[in-house]
Amino acid sequence: MIKRIASGLIVAGIALAPAPAAQAHIVAIRLGDFYAGALHPFTDLQDVLLWLALGVLAGSLGAMRGRWLVLVFPLGLLTGLTMAPALRDATADTAVNAGLTVLLGLLLAAAARVPTALLCVLAFVLAVLRGAANAADLEANTDRVLFGAGLVCTGYAAITLVMALTAAFRGTAAATTTSWRGIALRALGGWIAAIGLMMAGLAFAA
Repeated sequence: MIKRIASGLIVAGIALAPAPAAQAHIVAIRLGDFYAGALHPFTDLQDVLLWLALGVLAGSLGAMRGRWLVLVFPLGLLTGLTMAPALRDATADTAVNAGLTVLLGLLLAAAARVPTALLCVLAFVLAVLRGAANAADLEANTDRVLFGAGLVCTGYAAITLVMALTAAFRGTAAATTTSWRGIALRALGGWIAAIGLMMAGLAFAA
């Protein structure tokens, strides 16, 4: 009986004793560089605008043409990441990004039937420049492999999602450019081109 009471007191004491603070930790602290690469494009308005414009343009041309960007765009980002030192001047020039924004906006506004090869070249060049721009903020202790993997994954997901949503919105009607959906996409292209012109004006004014 005494042993049972003693055992009960011990169990109760253990249960009521304050638990030590849990020491949470990241299994691989360097994995933070992957998330840094994945989220970095969303911290730059130029990335958001250019990626959106390219995805909408590709999606408006249909899945058959846009699907190549699923491979070309991430590959361009990776190439730009490795060529960052050589492209430092081009990525720092706001006028270059403004020009690309105007070009994409005008192509979308005009409902231009951009050939697949030209679309891939345009996407690759844009991705190389933006990949190099993202790499410009890398610190000396940043793991470039993890950062690049995060950037490429985000590029793949973003361009695929925007193209898919645009293609679904556009529909399969033959006269898409004259339907309200086609007009909406062209109007969006006009707004994108206008933003690019404002960016160019600010760049030259500076």
